[in-house]
This record gives sequence, C-alpha cells and structure tokens, in this order.
Amino acid sequence: MSELRFGYGTNGFANHRLDDALAVIADLGYEGVALTLDHDHLDPFAADLPRRVGEVSARLSSLGLAVVIETGARYLLDPWRKHSPTLLDDDRELRLEFLRRAVDIGADLGAEAVSFWAGVRPAAVAEATAWDRLVDGCARIVEAARERGVTLGFEPEPGMLVPDIAGWRRLHADLGAPAGFGITLDIGHCRCLEPIPVPGCVTAVAEHLVNVQIDDMRRDVHEHLEFGTGEIDFPPVLAALSAAGYAGLVAVELPRHSHAAPTVAARSLEFLRAAEK
Repeated sequence: MSELRFGYGTNGFANHRLDDALAVIADLGYEGVALTLDHDHLDPFAADLPRRVGEVSARLSSLGLAVVIETGARYLLDPWRKHSPTLLDDDRELRLEFLRRAVDIGADLGAEAVSFWAGVRPAAVAEATAWDRLVDGCARIVEAARERGVTLGFEPEPGMLVPDIAGWRRLHADLGAPAGFGITLDIGHCRCLEPIPVPGCVTAVAEHLVNVQIDDMRRDVHEHLEFGTGEIDFPPVLAALSAAGYAGLVAVELPRHSHAAPTVAARSLEFLRAAEK
C-alpha cells in the first residue's frame, strides 16, 4: 500500500498569478501541482522563457512542490478555436512545436510527467487519416521525450479521437509500446464513459499509470464536478490507487472553479484526506 500524494491543477487558478497560485496550493498542504502551460501561467512561447522556467523551478523547489506538466490550454495556440490546432489537423505543426516545448520545460522543471491528448477529429478529416496523424505525431513526441528523459502521460478524453482506455491501448500498441509512454487517467472520465467501475479502471491500467487527475463526475456527462456532487464513491478509488502502488501525483482537476479557487482547493484536500482514511 502506498501513501497518496495530492496535487492541484493550475487551470483551476486561472485568475491568480502563477507564483501566487503555487503559494496557495502549497500553503493548503498539497504536495504537488499540475501546471497547465498557458499565456498567463508559464507561456511556452514567451521570449524570456528560459528565465521564467528558472524562476518557476526555484519557486517549486522553495515551496516543496512536485510538478507534472499539462498541455490542455484552451486558446494558447489559436485565439479563435479552442484547443486548436491538434495533432489531427492539417496544420498541426504548431501543436507539435508546443508539445516539444512542453517536453523541454518538463525536463528543465524535473516534472514527473508531461500529459497530452489527441484532440477532436475535424469533420473534414477521415478517421483513418486522423489516426495516422495521431500515431505519427505521438511518435515524434515520444522521441523528443526519450532524448530529454521525460515520461509522457497520454490522456483519454471524452469526445476526442482517443476517448477511453481501449483507445489508449490501441494507440500504445500502434506506437510499438514505447517505454515512457504511459497513461494519464482522469478519475471523472472513468465514471463518465468507461464500461467498468472506476476502481477497476485504476487496476486495469496500473502498470502504465504515470499521472492521475481527480474530480467527480456523472455517467454520460463530461463535466468536472467538486467532490461529493457527482456519482463517484471515492474511498474505493483511492484504495485502488494505493493498492496499485501508484506513487505519482493525484491532482485535482477543476478547470471551471477558478472564481473560488482557494476555497475549492481547501475543501477538495479535506475531502480527499477523509476519503483516504
């Protein structure tokens, strides 16, 4: 049995300066942070990026926070189209460059994982073409991560080309099961669409699990909810993570709760600690 390490996602602190968000997260008692690279939280395209990465590294160290890198910023790459371009688009080079930069930032910060997803298939792109583009793009990022010694966590995302664990297994196999290409498991997503109970999802991917996002959710509704307001029974989920020997961060993923971030983060940690007992 392992003792779980809880973190909080900076996408739930969108109205805070990054330095302030990290301080609040640490002061509340979290052990780590899921850092979403974005224009206001460590912009990966900033002209002074090396200096800023150095500052964030020092800040994380002084606060005693571990870090994983998340790449789900909504309008970082295109101010008009959410999450665009993706690895599936005709013009996917900017997404590839972003992911390469995320890998470099992850390496420089000593991140435990760099997490990313497939994207939604554009209507004009055939499914077979989209899949080929995804495999090719992932292979490029796998190579970049291998060169920098970075672990990748690919996240199945409802509504995207790879929505579930079965899709991740297919992608993993098509890539040749590379070392360092693990899975990011969002606990809420498991309740939303997986065919087996949530603890069973944890057990099913335990050997590949490198990053965990945690939130409440309801069946067939992709909405990240505060703990206790959805349908998930959390003590068995946390027990499954512990039994699996999972040693990475379990980071709260509430991207639409920035309006009350400190309060939500405080009661989230209180809930998780009570559920772990």
